[in-house]
Amino acid sequence: SEGLTPDEIRGSDELFSSCISNGPYIMNSANGNDSKKFKGDVRSPGVPSRVVHVRKLPNDINEAEVIGLGLPFGKVTNLLMLKGKNQAFLELNSEECAQTMVSYYSSVTPVIRNHPIYMQYSTHKELKTDNSPNQVRAQAALQAVNALHGGGMGSVAISADAGSMAGAVAAQSPVLRVIVENLFYPVTLDVLHQIFSKFGTVLKIITFTKNNQFQALIQYADAMTAQHSKMSLDGQNIYNACCTLRISFSKLTSLNVKYNNDKSRDYTRPDLPTADSQPSIDHQTMAAAAFGLSVPGIPSALASLGVGPTGMAAAAAAASRLGLSGLAAAGGHNVLLVSNLNPEVSTHAIKQLYYLCVYGDVMRVKILFNKKENALIQMSDGTQAQLAMSHLNGQRLHGRAMRVTLSKHTTVQLPREGHEDQGLTKDFSNSPLHRFKKPGSKNYSNIFPPSATLHLSNIPPSVVEDDLRRLFASSGATVKAFKFFQKDRKMALIQMGSVEEAIESLIEFHNHDLGENHHLRVSFSKSTI
Repeated sequence: SEGLTPDEIRGSDELFSSCISNGPYIMNSANGNDSKKFKGDVRSPGVPSRVVHVRKLPNDINEAEVIGLGLPFGKVTNLLMLKGKNQAFLELNSEECAQTMVSYYSSVTPVIRNHPIYMQYSTHKELKTDNSPNQVRAQAALQAVNALHGGGMGSVAISADAGSMAGAVAAQSPVLRVIVENLFYPVTLDVLHQIFSKFGTVLKIITFTKNNQFQALIQYADAMTAQHSKMSLDGQNIYNACCTLRISFSKLTSLNVKYNNDKSRDYTRPDLPTADSQPSIDHQTMAAAAFGLSVPGIPSALASLGVGPTGMAAAAAAASRLGLSGLAAAGGHNVLLVSNLNPEVSTHAIKQLYYLCVYGDVMRVKILFNKKENALIQMSDGTQAQLAMSHLNGQRLHGRAMRVTLSKHTTVQLPREGHEDQGLTKDFSNSPLHRFKKPGSKNYSNIFPPSATLHLSNIPPSVVEDDLRRLFASSGATVKAFKFFQKDRKMALIQMGSVEEAIESLIEFHNHDLGENHHLRVSFSKSTI
């Protein structure tokens, strides 16, 4: 209930007294104007209930997106949409699942299309809905979700007798061993922490590679939480159709963590040294936008989790566009609409937008004929489009904050033969500059939000620090610091005066010819100098 007064909290759940009869919610099938006074058990919204009251939803919200907010935490058993009030009620299959959901979103505010969403427990213990058109649609959406993945990803078989379950897991360890199979996109310690924290407090994580497999040991406070987490997550995919979690109990009962860094962390000991803090760029250290757990059959699912290494609300915005087969266009959403561009630079905008999308391979770019400050960018797939949107929306380019959203278009049309479009459309599908053509490309390890520090690579031996400082200053930008990598002088970090200067420098100098058949490669870095 972040940002709301107690009166607002009370008021929002009481708004519906006009359409509720005694006890659980019953939506009046005519028009919701039943004037009976509500006589249910009015409890404080802080008291747990399996019904979660969701507020401040965008006007164009759909049922699938609201269900998507609850899916990672358990089976969603009922839904009541109140679009006119920008609110909804979501019933989960157990109070435990609702508690996990409310506590998770109290620390990571979900964002759907730039709207922060707020939620709290409802004062009602269950929802009862009727056959009004709204409710028929809600039930159809629920059935579609349940058909897709057998009753709810993350639905947890919690025994009615908690004591018997406690007994069953008493012999188990609080430490889980996690193997990530089908590692198409790299997985980081931060991503694992965000996923496993949904089920309880994670105390320690150690990641390592063994037998060519990325693995992790994850320690919870108790074996009960570890069991709950294992039952919910074993066999799930982190990203859509890849990075499958295989989870077992470890023989260890406690982990000994020496360093807090990209490979290991003890969350109870923030004082531990980082050891070698040289920025590692191997394939396991990608701090990319983590889209939360994907559900088989739901394209680029569930960024509604809002997870991401920098608490990126943007990742939530990205995947809150939950596409359900039969409800929304599955597999589309790979075209971005970029607006509020500076029209004075529109003649160079195609090249600029092409270079700017370091989050995937750009297929086509089109500047809109009647609105030169708007452009469409077609990425090679929906995941890349969402990555680009989550990182670039709101970033400044030539003095203006770009607005980046997913377009309704599924492709960018090329001009018909013989029709001149004044060079406003360009096809890049055969470009030699694509960064992610190879599955599992090392470039996936270098996906970071725009930052003032840029990562340079492919530097020829004859080029020295002064050459690169002069090159980057030649556009009028400030170069604050520069450092070659000790082990590999083909790579360096360069720190610009601001994030905006870094964005413009990346556009200007990515693919710059440094001679000796070396073209400079530029991306954003997570490090500072």
